[in-house]
Amino acid sequence: MRRGEGWLPVLLSRKPNHADREGRVERDDVALPLPAGIPAPSRRSLRGLDWFIFFLADVQTGFGPFIAVYLTTQKWTQVEIGLVLSIGGIVGLIGQMPGGAIIDAAKSERLVAALAIATIGCCALAYAAMPIFPVVIAAATLHAAASCVLGPAIAAISLGLVGPLKIGERLGRNARFASLGNGVAAAVMGTAGYLLSSRSVFLVTFLLAIPTLIALSRIREEEVDIARCHGEMPREAQDRGDTNLWHLIRQKPLIVFALSVLLLQLANASMMPLMASAVTARSSQWATVLVAFCIVVPQAIVALLSPTVGRKAQLWGRRPLLLIGFGALTIRGLLFATVRDPYLLVAVQVFDGFTAAVFAVMIPLIVADVAFGSGHFNLAQGIVGTATGIGAALSTVLGGYVSDKFGNATAFFGLASIAATGLLLILFVMPETRHIGVTAKEMAG
Repeated sequence: MRRGEGWLPVLLSRKPNHADREGRVERDDVALPLPAGIPAPSRRSLRGLDWFIFFLADVQTGFGPFIAVYLTTQKWTQVEIGLVLSIGGIVGLIGQMPGGAIIDAAKSERLVAALAIATIGCCALAYAAMPIFPVVIAAATLHAAASCVLGPAIAAISLGLVGPLKIGERLGRNARFASLGNGVAAAVMGTAGYLLSSRSVFLVTFLLAIPTLIALSRIREEEVDIARCHGEMPREAQDRGDTNLWHLIRQKPLIVFALSVLLLQLANASMMPLMASAVTARSSQWATVLVAFCIVVPQAIVALLSPTVGRKAQLWGRRPLLLIGFGALTIRGLLFATVRDPYLLVAVQVFDGFTAAVFAVMIPLIVADVAFGSGHFNLAQGIVGTATGIGAALSTVLGGYVSDKFGNATAFFGLASIAATGLLLILFVMPETRHIGVTAKEMAG
């Protein structure tokens, strides 16, 4: 049976069978395929994907604010640090669509992901070993380029393993493990940086690439259906005539959703930096602790709620959850504009957790809805990722300018208004996409 046909071979096992919540018969090593072409990946592959995402989040955390801290200790100027961060951001932005196209063209998403992880590990080692300008610039560029394929690769492997009918719940689980990985990594690397040195953060990042690759190897290649990874229809269902790229790009749901994601990032990206500045001005003694709590609280909410978001998306549809996400962001902006107590701002960050939990699942899920059947699922992810990058880049500039000219309260009101615009766009323009994706009948042929 070939890899693209959507069925796994039925392998014999001496271990006892049991049924999961969906009634699927599983074995500890192999899950038997269900009727109607629904994939049944083994527990080994599913657990491997869990831990791959967890450790990958650990690895990526090492390239956050720790870069600025480390380069500052190496006597770099703020202009030089800003240039490094800007180059990484520009490469990350322009590489979104090429990264998705690479995954769509790949014959093995696992191999591409492994090469990207190895590249990121080497970049971390380069930061630690030779913090000189040419090496750091090259490392920042390669890290950003590698990251552009990892996001689409995770979504593609997930879709290839579980199929479009189960992708919502799977994406929720992905978001949970990514959030847990971010939280654990921030604690470990912060402790290492405090007890040892800021250089040790990048050595830890390099070492974490090893368990990441081990976890990736646990995902069985034969269980990752290459056709589903690329968002292709099964051969027996390819009668809709909508598999060309131009048809995908012209789809109203994709255009409207990309615009809504741009508005999301335009409203969201500068809220945390502005809030951190406000907290520092009001309570400088406790600013570091309060900002740390403001980061941890949303991560905990994401870890708690993401699987529920994935399940509810299949029951309620996508639009109600998108409205909840934009509504929470709007309320958060309004509260930041009016709340003066720095300690209450930590409680306000609960709304950030709601928004993050919704969109961590909804972005790849809606792209899967719209692009499944086109064969360009990962390129569509790149289109939405480009909108994400543009919105985030404009947000920091716009938020900072308004804050400097008119004050933080005005800036937060403006960001809340942008979030409300996104909510209205979803409410009045965005169509429901749950039924655009492949149905069980189509999967059955």
